[in-house]
Parts: sequence; C-alpha cells; structure tokens
Amino acid sequence: MTGPNDVTAPYQRRRFPATHHNHLCEKCLPNRAGTAKHGPMDATTARAPFRLDPEGGDRHAENAQLRDIAAAVEVELPDGVTAWAVPRHEALHRLLSDPRVAKGAEHWSALANGEVPETWPMIGIVSGKSMMTADGQSHRRLRALVSEAFTPRRTEALRPRVEQITHELLDALAAEAPGPVDLRERFAYPLPMSVISELLGVPEEDRDMLHELSVSIVSTSTGPADVLATQRAMYGYLDSLVAAKRRSPADDVTSALIATHDEGDRLNETELAGTLVLLIVAGHGTTLNLITNATRALLTHPEQLALVRYGSRSWEAVVEETLRWDSPVNQFPMRYALEDIDVDGTVIPKGAAILASYASTGRDSAFHGEDADRFDITRGPTRHLAFGHGPHFCLGAALARMQAHIALAALFDRFPGLTLADQPDRPDRPDRPGHPDQPDQPGHPGNPGNPGNPGSMAPLPTMISNSTRTLPVLLA
Repeated sequence: MTGPNDVTAPYQRRRFPATHHNHLCEKCLPNRAGTAKHGPMDATTARAPFRLDPEGGDRHAENAQLRDIAAAVEVELPDGVTAWAVPRHEALHRLLSDPRVAKGAEHWSALANGEVPETWPMIGIVSGKSMMTADGQSHRRLRALVSEAFTPRRTEALRPRVEQITHELLDALAAEAPGPVDLRERFAYPLPMSVISELLGVPEEDRDMLHELSVSIVSTSTGPADVLATQRAMYGYLDSLVAAKRRSPADDVTSALIATHDEGDRLNETELAGTLVLLIVAGHGTTLNLITNATRALLTHPEQLALVRYGSRSWEAVVEETLRWDSPVNQFPMRYALEDIDVDGTVIPKGAAILASYASTGRDSAFHGEDADRFDITRGPTRHLAFGHGPHFCLGAALARMQAHIALAALFDRFPGLTLADQPDRPDRPDRPGHPDQPDQPGHPGNPGNPGNPGSMAPLPTMISNSTRTLPVLLA
C-alpha cells in the first residue's frame, strides 16, 4: 500500500525581492504587550501579498506572522492567484456566518475574469459542485440529502464497527512489534478510510487509489499535468462506481444519492459527482490528520499523556485540544466577498476569495490566552473553529471525533510504551511555550516544519491540510 505522502511534481517557487513581507520583520514582530507594532491595515499601509508556502514548510510560524500583520491578510497562492487569509479567531468566527460572504465560485472575480488557470492546484476544490460550494437554498437542499447519514443516531450506530476496525488494525500492528512502523499509514489512515468507504459502498480494492487521488486534490504543490490527470481519474472512477450501483443498488449512501438523482430534480449529475468527491476526500482526510496529530502531540508531551493515561483527563479533552492546537486543516478554500467587507480595519474587496485559516485561529493568543502555543489538555472547555462555524459547519464532525476517541484510547491501551521512532534530541526538554528546545518551535530538529532535516517528520506538501507525511513509531 502506498503511503499518504506521495504527491507528484513539486510546485516551482518564484523569488521575491527582499522587501516582500514573508519574514519576521520589525514591523510584524509582537511588542511586549503581545500585539503587532503596526496598526490596522488600510490603503495607506497596503503591502505586497504575503506568499504562502505551497509545500506547507512551517505552517505555525507562517500563521503567527499572518496574525501579527492583520485580521485579514492578502496572500499569494500558487500561480500568482491571490486571496485573503483570516488568521484571527474572532474575525474568522464572525466571517463564517456573515451573509456578505458566499461559497459559490461564481462570485469570484478572478475566476470570472479568466485569471485562474484550469490547471491551478486548487481548482478541483473550488469548482466542484456540492454543498461545500453552494449557498442558500441550494446548500440546504444538498446538505439535507447527505445529513441523514450523519445524524447523532446513525453516527452512534457506527460505534461497534469503528471499534472492530480499530482492533483489527491494532492486531495487525502487534504482529510487527516492536517496529518501527508508520502509524499514519498503518493505523490513522485505514481506519477513517474504511469507515467512509463502507458508508459509500466503495470496494476495498479501490480505497488506496481513492486516497492517493484525495491527497493530490488537496495538494498545493501538484504540477499542471497532474492536476488534470487527478480530475480525470477521480471523476472517471466515480462514473464507474455510479454505474455499478445503478446495476446493483446496495444499502449505502452512494445508492441512496443515485436513487434521489433518478427519481426527480433534487440532485443533478454534476452535484452527484461533486458530493461523492467531497465525502471521499473530507470523509477520511480530516480524521486521518486528527489521529496523527493527536498521537504525535501526546508522544512529544509525555506529561500530557500521563494525565489521560492515569485518568486525570479524558480522551475527549485530548481530541479537542488537538483540534485547537494542531487543527487537521490549515487554510481552507474558499469563500467570496459579496461586497467590500471591513475586517477589523482591513477591507476585503468585493469579489475577492477568502481562506479560512483554521490552524492559525487555534493559536490566537488574543482569544486562547498567552499560552495558546502550548499543548495543554487541562485548559478546560476548548472553543475552536477546526470544524468551521455557521451554515457550513462540518457535517461529519461527530463521526470524526468518535473515531479519534476510539482510536487513541485503544492505541495507547494496546501499546502503553509507544514512542516515536525518531525522537527529538532532548527528551527532557522543558515544557514551556517558546523554549528553543520545544519540538514545535521553528528551527528545532523535531519540528515537522523542517523537512530538510532527515531526523524530522516532514509536513504534508500542501497549505490546505495540516499534518506530517509519516508518523514512525516503536511499538511496546
């Protein structure tokens, strides 16, 4: 089985002059009060777009810079396409339910003007027709067709099957003890992929291929030829899946959607395909990253693992703190401004694209406190935006949480001596935010944001997802 880290043709980076604000300059450094030295950005303080790293080299450091600049920051994406990132919690929370913001790409001026190439790495995400890219009545219609599969009752009914798959995967891992094994590939990936595939009726032999296509769809470092090839392969496969389900309907979501399509005008062919793509990609990718990130957080913060292992804190607390501190999604595309929108002194112009900077908002010290960079499962009820907010709140949030709770509890129960196969240099590192020996600090050899260091877990090559390509562990 090919791992989740295979992405082709890295995006060729362009160089910018030294004046480009993609570094920690004096204007963007926090002052002693913890706020940026500059004021709200307006026409007199306009700056060149902040270029986001399409390979996601050091997301948290990049996000810290964005928060220091403004509540909304114009950013450059691959191929010179621009958008506005909203990296602060309060601003994004408001914007996610603002009626002046839409999800339909027909509201994006750059796309309408032909300024977005058809081979743009993110084109499949923004142009697909599903509830994720619909507004108003269309969004409510499409969401209603899928929501029945993700009700609290249906989600809870899946618990025994999730537990069964979890223990089967752990049995397979135990046969390879002590390892090392890639826990991301062998555990965090097959669990949610099996669950969503069974819901959709995807044959087991097709799942690895669909995962690889999903990875390519959310990659922002994919070359033009591979963008088109991925689109053809994904939609070609879905055509064959739909045809097979029409011939032999089953008790699964795909068959139910086909029946809805064939019975009337509630779902057209394009929406059927777009909905299946959304369910496949989002239905396993978020949970895969969540389990990976939570496991890594616990293994690099043993004092936090001890709290949950000895009953002082719950696995639910681990999952919620991971969602805040290391969100499975970094920059989520796209929303569009229906008119000029003032975001705490910065105006996002009408027709502009907007990124929801979920990972950044989780570490916003203005909302989460001065220790926002610290992974701390004792901080109490955690309010975060990892699953969104408003009418487009993630439909599968409860299922993702349940899988993560079950997976983490069973994993550490089966392997109580689980350790990273690639330990940071200082296992006795001080556990306080900002310390240079912390593995989550920029420049530390244990930081996944240092892919050039052979001793690190390299990040996924994308600005959309947030996790590591691998999670090598020793089983004990």
